[in-house]
Amino acid sequence: MQDNQHKAVLVALGSPRGATETQEHLDELAFLAETAGIVTAGQFVQNLPHPDSRSFVGKGKLEEVKQFVVANKITHVIFDEDLTPSQLRNLEREFNPKEQENAVVKVYDRSLLILDIFLWRAQTAQARTQVELARNQYLLPRLTRMWTHLERQRGGTGTRGGAGEREIETDRRNIRHQISILKEKLEKIEKQRETQRKSRSNVVRVALVGYTNVGKSTLMNLLSKSEVLAENKLFATVDATVRKVSLNDIPFLLSDTVGFIRKLPHHLIESFKSTLDEVREADVLLHVVDVGHPFHDNQIEVVNKTLADIGANHIPTILVLNKIDLYKQQHPDANLDEMKGYYRQHGFEKIVFVSATARENIDQLKNMLFDEVRTKHLMIYPHYLQNGYSLPSPEWEENSSIES
Repeated sequence: MQDNQHKAVLVALGSPRGATETQEHLDELAFLAETAGIVTAGQFVQNLPHPDSRSFVGKGKLEEVKQFVVANKITHVIFDEDLTPSQLRNLEREFNPKEQENAVVKVYDRSLLILDIFLWRAQTAQARTQVELARNQYLLPRLTRMWTHLERQRGGTGTRGGAGEREIETDRRNIRHQISILKEKLEKIEKQRETQRKSRSNVVRVALVGYTNVGKSTLMNLLSKSEVLAENKLFATVDATVRKVSLNDIPFLLSDTVGFIRKLPHHLIESFKSTLDEVREADVLLHVVDVGHPFHDNQIEVVNKTLADIGANHIPTILVLNKIDLYKQQHPDANLDEMKGYYRQHGFEKIVFVSATARENIDQLKNMLFDEVRTKHLMIYPHYLQNGYSLPSPEWEENSSIES
């Protein structure tokens, strides 16, 4: 996946909202491919109201893509939607007409590409188990004799039927067995994590959420003085990271979680529910947005929908509109007060414009966050006020203690 010789063509259906959004979807798919070490060599768009049930695109467009694949020695054909098992089977035959034992051209859909990236990025035992489970569940109904994503070396001649069909059934049994093992392993890990979370019940918890690649990890490093991986790549952070931050004598836990994305695979959401408990059980959410992205409002909708899906849409939220320095360069006449009014109309009460890299308005964010943390802290320890103690002002410690 990380070999720069891998080249792909991207295939998408035209968006009902027009060519601009279609191109944005393709750009995101290309970014996903780049994250997986695959270079995009071409893009194809089919204007159909619905995917073709047999081959996703029509015969004419399919032939056009096939000719491009052959002429440019393409190794991957990546579709921006999920492919059904029959579509996948038909497309693999189309792009590998001789039905070699190992397909020369690999057919990916969006979900499998995301799953492979997650598998590559996952570092902890929990994250790797979650992704492997989701990937196996996704692959199970999609096995074909040319399917090489399992990365197994096989012998044989690759002839039709017979041994090939028996081999598929063997693969299915193996995957079902592996799914069972992974579920048991994940259940044990989740029990351990649940115990850890219960031990934190007396501490305010703040979670960073947002679309992937909006600057959550950079903001995490800035607020907690930690060194969480922050790259200009999608899903730079897969594992949930928790740090202990202190505002004078008021501690709270700050967690950086996996970024959301359009059409996040269902199996992945299911498998990551325990990790997303860091979000669901948080007292405050920092919803980070790349305000310079041309479709950041759509990204906010995706995040809000995912939060609703996991039961976290009721948690007090600060909308952190990040990369404001770049936005002001792009829109020098922008009225930020009007923007705040727009987002208040859409349900956000607390809004702040920041630049994590330029450290712009970070103090304003800290003060806003401190107000939320102080409110929650008093609910846990009401004796502060009952005994006449005054709470400290929002002075942030330079060397925050760290808890993993």
